[in-house]
Amino acid sequence: MRRVIAALVAVAAVGGCTVQASEGDGKGPVRVELPKSSPSSSAGAKDDKPAAEPTKAPPKVLLSPGDTGRDVRELQARLRQVAWIFEGPTGTYDGTTEEAVKGFQGKRGLPKTGETDAVTWQRLLGMTHEPGKWELYLMGGQPADKPDARCLTGRVLCISKSSRTLRWMVDGRTVTTVPVRFGSEYTPTREGVFSVYWKSRHHVSTLYDSPMPYAMFFSGGQAVHYSSDFAARGYAGASHGCVNVRDEAVIAELFDEVRDGDKVVVHW
Repeated sequence: MRRVIAALVAVAAVGGCTVQASEGDGKGPVRVELPKSSPSSSAGAKDDKPAAEPTKAPPKVLLSPGDTGRDVRELQARLRQVAWIFEGPTGTYDGTTEEAVKGFQGKRGLPKTGETDAVTWQRLLGMTHEPGKWELYLMGGQPADKPDARCLTGRVLCISKSSRTLRWMVDGRTVTTVPVRFGSEYTPTREGVFSVYWKSRHHVSTLYDSPMPYAMFFSGGQAVHYSSDFAARGYAGASHGCVNVRDEAVIAELFDEVRDGDKVVVHW
C-alpha cells in the first residue's frame, strides 16, 4: 500500500496535483485533489495586447460654404491679406472662398476640406492682422447710419461720410440706399447742405478728362455720379471730390428720379 501511495504522490507531483491521505491507519482509500483551473488560462495572449488608442476628434468647424455675415467678411479679408482672395469681401461663403480656404489649408499641410475649422482659423490669425472696417467692406455692403436730421423733410440725397452711404429719401422715408466713395484728403468732398443744380447723363470731366456718367452736380464741379474705378477697385481708390457710386443700375434709376433743386446733405 505504501508503494501505491508513493507512486500516486509521484504522479501528482508531475501533474501538479495535491495528494491527501485519508484519516486513520493509512489503509483507507487515497483522495487526489486536482487544482482548479485559472480563469485567465483560456484568455492567454488576448489579454496581453495593449488597448487601442482612442480616435482623435476632428477640429470644430467654425464657418462653411453657404454661411453669411460679418465673420465671413473677416475670413475673406484675412485671406485677401495673404493673397488667396483678390476681390473684396462679400460676406457670403461662396465657391471662391471655399477654394481659397482649400488652397490655404493645402499649402500648410492641413486637410483640404474647404471648411474653416479651428486649426485653420488659428493658423490664419497668426499670419494676418485685424482687418479695418473698410477692409471688411472694400466693395460696399456696409449698413447705413442714422440719417441726419436735415434729411428728414422733402426730397433729399442724404450722404453720410461716416458709413459711406447715400440714402435717397422722400419725406423722411428711405427709398434707396447705396455705398458711395469720396475724395481723398487732398481733394475732399465738401460737407453741408446743397441742392442739385445741373444733371448731365453722359458727362465727361473737362478737368480730368474722365467719364462721369449720370452726374448730378451739387457744389461747383462736385457731383454724385457713377464711377467705373469704384466698381473695379472699391475703397482702395478715391475720387477728386465727387461722390462716386459703383452700382450703375442704381445710379441710372436715381438719375431719373432726382430733379433739379432737390436737396443734397453731406454729413458725418
